Amino acid sequence: MGTLEVQSGLPSNYEQLKGSANRTSNWKERLEAVEQLGQWKSKQTIDVLTHRMYNDTVYKVQEAAFQKLKQWGEEVQLPPRKKGELFKGLTKILVRIKKSLPEGHSFEMFKEKLKKMRLDVYDTYEGDKGADFDTWLESTWASLSTR
Repeated sequence: MGTLEVQSGLPSNYEQLKGSANRTSNWKERLEAVEQLGQWKSKQTIDVLTHRMYNDTVYKVQEAAFQKLKQWGEEVQLPPRKKGELFKGLTKILVRIKKSLPEGHSFEMFKEKLKKMRLDVYDTYEGDKGADFDTWLESTWASLSTR
């Protein structure tokens, strides 16, 4: 990975990148925005990256923002990885989706409905779990009670 030259000021597409950095339903877009903003050191980009570092729901995005800030010599500490539920009331959300589907529905139907109804939840856990996402979601789905 080559080192990119850091420029001062703001990129011409700053507002668009700032919007992308805060898009809750797309962690990959947030990560890309962090990478691009990390090429431009200014008060505004430091603010956006600091916010992502402390508040992103996906740890990869937090880490990327931390790395950029650290490279710029900012006094930052990487927050610890969140344990447990990344969304308050996750089980309730998933049970509601499972109950909305017909009896005997497939895991794929559940996964699609989750993606349609709560893309923010789907996207966050996909980003957090990485390659283990499907396995995690399927075992969680199988364990949900619909009583």
